[in-house]
Order: sequence, then structure tokens, then C-alpha cells
Amino acid sequence: MTVREMSLVLHNTLTRRKQAFEPMVPDRVAMYVCGPTVYDFAHIGNARPAVVFDVLFRLLKRRYKHVTYVRNITDVEDKINAAAAENGESIRDLTTRTERAYLEDVAALGVLPPDLSPRVTENIPEIVSMIERLIAKGHAYEAEGHVLFAVASFADYGKLSGRSVDEMIAGARVEVAPYKRDPADFVLWKPSGPELPGWDSPWGRGRPGWHIECSAMAERHLGETIDIHGGGNDLVFPHHENEVAQSTCAHDGKLFARFWLHNGMLTVDGEKMSKSLGNFFTIRDVLAQAPGEAVRFYLLGTHYRQPLDWTRDGLQGARQTLDRFYGALRRLAGAAPVDEPPPNALVAALEDDLNTPLAIAELHALLTQLNKTDDPASQAALRGRLLAAGKLLGLFQQDPEAWFAWTPPRADVLGEAAIQAQIAARNEARKAKDFAAADRIRDTLKAAGVLIEDGPKGTTWRRG
Repeated sequence: MTVREMSLVLHNTLTRRKQAFEPMVPDRVAMYVCGPTVYDFAHIGNARPAVVFDVLFRLLKRRYKHVTYVRNITDVEDKINAAAAENGESIRDLTTRTERAYLEDVAALGVLPPDLSPRVTENIPEIVSMIERLIAKGHAYEAEGHVLFAVASFADYGKLSGRSVDEMIAGARVEVAPYKRDPADFVLWKPSGPELPGWDSPWGRGRPGWHIECSAMAERHLGETIDIHGGGNDLVFPHHENEVAQSTCAHDGKLFARFWLHNGMLTVDGEKMSKSLGNFFTIRDVLAQAPGEAVRFYLLGTHYRQPLDWTRDGLQGARQTLDRFYGALRRLAGAAPVDEPPPNALVAALEDDLNTPLAIAELHALLTQLNKTDDPASQAALRGRLLAAGKLLGLFQQDPEAWFAWTPPRADVLGEAAIQAQIAARNEARKAKDFAAADRIRDTLKAAGVLIEDGPKGTTWRRG
């Protein structure tokens, strides 16, 4: 079965159902995903959309010749201003440092770079232009140095989230300011004092509101109508609802995004993640506990639209599962590479609204076949199929020895050279039939979190 014989089905938040997807322009997909606000290290909940939409990006690239994936960087925001003031550093130093940290963290999770990563600060003229158009068309107004979007001017406001304006106001923290015509109106531009970032505009020195930034960047880099817009489901309202209003009105009623995809939220040990509860973990925190691929595997184990509960045991289980996959690949490391496509059943699972749990079940089926066969040709074909399937999910792309040699970033962890020296000493003890000494070395390594296994090809090791 060829790539295009299968249909890609995605759940569209806008229609609240799964729909067959084809791009608006044949073989050209435009996808925009809301990226980080760079004021602090990204938390583990931020890792989920990065990984989910990375899998979608890989799947789209397999199907279509031209895919443009845009994931923005928000480097203008009140949280950034507050964090810089609290840290005693410049806003530019803070955003540069935290953007670099975010990119390092998601790269460790196997996330491919998007095609474009526009920063808000690089798109101020486009933002100002869009606001001017909204004012000219009667959808926005200036008041006391602010520019606000007039929600009453857009009849479809609330269609994405499926709630009335009154419900949305009641369920959100809406600033009630005397200069607003309506409590639901939201800020497109606000004034900046000399201590804050600001740009000259027709309404005075100021900075953009959060929502207009994404509308302007999507328009600049992808056009007036895009195929897919994604993010966490906490963004449906107000951020994405407001994006729809701005973009639709700026473009004279044209559809802004054809498909809206939203991932479910992440809890920790059954509770909402919160610094006050002591269960707040950054991506960097969990990368100190396990390899990035184990974090990715754990995130993919639950369907993207469902809530995901994060536990330390769950992360350890993901790592142990990957040990079994890499153990099989290690046994066949010397085999000649064989190019094979991923199994149709696995691709079909991903084509059905990114059903990664079912895709992972297909990986296990492949592993079972691989472990049962002794035929070299079958082993080579199954290994090639497993690697191809893994590539589609962002898994199994490193050398098995590198996987098993992963070292937590702690000073007290035995390094690879020290482990190899201990194994060499144990081998010498075994040759001398000093089995008590050999057992002591094995036990010492085990106490240090290193498990050794003796096989026909010698002694291998992994961290337990």
C-alpha cells in the first residue's frame, strides 16, 4: 500500500469531530503551532505539544512534498518583564538564555527543528499593520493609548471553544478597564513606559498584546488561511479564540485555520502541576532522571487528546521498555542495514488522529517477531522495519551503545571509562577462576546503578 492510499484523519477542535485531512493546496501543508514564552525553563507540560506536533510533522513530511512548520517564540510578554526585573537581568539576556535552554531541552527529546521559528520582536511591523487594518475595518478601536479588539463586531466569536461570550467572560480572568467598550474586548496594543520594551506606533510607544502576535506571524509566514493550527487545549480560550477573531476580521471573513488540533493537559501524580504543591518539574529536571528518548516514549504512550498523568515510576517504566528495544537492536548491531518501510498497521494507527498508543503496540509486535526469529534474513528485515517505524515516531535513532551508556548529569555517577575498567578487572578475575572477586565487582557495579550481562559476544552493560 502506498503512502497516499491511506487517508489521514485528524480531530478538528473547530468541528468537534474527526475529519479526513488534505491540504488546501495539493502537496503543500502550512502548519502553525504556538511555541514557548521564554521567561523561564519550560516545564514538562510544555514538552507534550512539542513532541506531539513533532510526530505530526514527521507524518506530514512522509505524505506531502512540501510541509512548512512554523513554531513561534514569544519574546515580548509581561511575564518576561516581571521575571527579568526579579532576576536583575536585561530582558534580552533573559529571553536569549531561556530560548536557548528551550531549544536544547526539546532537541534532547528528539524534536526536529521547525522550518521557521519567528520571534515576536522580529515581526512588530507586521503586527502594527494588522492592527491598523482591524481599526480601518471597524473591528478595533483606540482608547487611552491602548488598541482593543471589539468582540461584538465578530458574530462567530466563541465558535472555536463552543461557549457564549458571557460564559467565556465568567470563566476567564478578563481585565475590566474603564476604556473598554465591552468587558470581553481584548488588547491588541498597550502603552510602554521607558522601563519596558516598546516600539513606535500610530498609537504611541507601546508593545503588542499576546494574541495579535500569532495572527500576524501566521499571516506573514504561511498566508491568510493555514491548514493546521496546534497547541495545548489550555490555549483554546482565550488565545486561539482571539486569533480566529483577529485573523478572520483582518482577512475579510476568510477562514483562518482549516484544522485546529489541541493536546490534553498533563498532571503529576494525579494533581495539577504547581510550584506550591512541590510537583512542578521542568524538562531539564526530568532529563536528569532519564534519557530524553525515555521522556518522549512516555509522552507518546497516551493519546495526545487525553490527559496524561506524569509519575516517576511511569518514566522509569518507559526507560525499561526502551531497554528491551535497544537490547534487540544491540544484538543485531553488526548486521548489514536493510531498508524497509514501517509496517502498514503502525502507519495506519498514526494516520488515525495520531494514535500513538496503538502505534507503540505495533512496535511491541515487531519486537516480539524479532526476538523469536533466528533467520538472518528475517532478522535484517524486521530490524529495518523497526528502525523505519522508530524514525516516524522519533525513536531508536541512536546507537544502542550510546543508549545504554547514558549517564545522569551527576558528579557521583560512574563514567564509561570507569565501568569498562571494572568489567575488564572482572573478566580477569573470571579467567583466574576467582569467582568471589568477580561477583564483588558485579555487585559493586549494580550498587552504582550499572547492570552487566554476559553473552556469546562478551560482556555488555547498561544503567539500571
